[in-house]
Amino acid sequence: MGVFVCLPLVLPLTALPIARLAEQHLHPRSATRLLAAVGVLLALCSTLCLGLLMVVGTAQLPGNPLPDSWSDPQVRAAVPYEEKAGIVAIGALAAVLGACGWTVYRHVRLRIGAGRALAAAPSVVSGDIAVLPDPEPYAYALPGRPGRVVVSTAMTECLDARERRALIAHERAHLAARHHRCLLAVQLAARANPFLLPLRTAVSFSTERWADEEAACAVGDRRVVAVAVGKAALYSHRAPDVSVGFAAFAAPAGPVPRRVAALLAPVPPVRLWPPSSAHVALAALIAAVGTAASALSSLNAAVTLVGILHAATPL
Repeated sequence: MGVFVCLPLVLPLTALPIARLAEQHLHPRSATRLLAAVGVLLALCSTLCLGLLMVVGTAQLPGNPLPDSWSDPQVRAAVPYEEKAGIVAIGALAAVLGACGWTVYRHVRLRIGAGRALAAAPSVVSGDIAVLPDPEPYAYALPGRPGRVVVSTAMTECLDARERRALIAHERAHLAARHHRCLLAVQLAARANPFLLPLRTAVSFSTERWADEEAACAVGDRRVVAVAVGKAALYSHRAPDVSVGFAAFAAPAGPVPRRVAALLAPVPPVRLWPPSSAHVALAALIAAVGTAASALSSLNAAVTLVGILHAATPL
């Protein structure tokens, strides 16, 4: 395996250029899907390599349940700096599993808590829209079966009829495209490898932009959606305390000035290929090479270590 087993731990850095450029040059739907797929694949590869290093490190611990032959010098020689790398990998993998478990727990708890609170609160439900009598302005999409668009009466009073329609269309787009799944996937990826944090930020922004574009198609006026986005963010920030009540379930709206500027600009191209600029092409090439190298390195390390451990295990 050599040092190649450690490459997937740092190769996520190759995806950083495309994370920024995808926001600027790709359609938000394409950017969301591309960045989420790249982030998940890179996170899986780095976690797999941590697991391989952990096997060697665990085999060196006294009283471990693994076969004694797995700590033979021939096995340890397959891992660079096996005396330290294996032990460090144990702690790193435990931290990754703990962080991912906590992220999933918080995600599930938030959804369950929001669903129960909505069921117990007095609200006017019309189809998939639930209007809550609340003096704090907020609106958010609550996934589930069925999904709900939750909006407060204060928010509806801040917008006119067309702006309310744009706001509802935006939240419906989140539900229809299941953006919560993409966001959870990149959150887990960032927990598995901190180098993927920029991808999480980029996907969070691109999902908002995706919903903005869907709302613009539904309303038929990009300027109306831009005004609705700006006013909704402005009034939400003026709320006295958004850390309590139903407003706490509303996710941050992302960089609003950039979203408004994008809505006031022409519709972004839907095509993925050919790239819109040489910078995008180069960044995409670097990300593709890095992802492929990460996948091949982790696969090679896994196959090599399995073969070594199989040969070292007594029949």
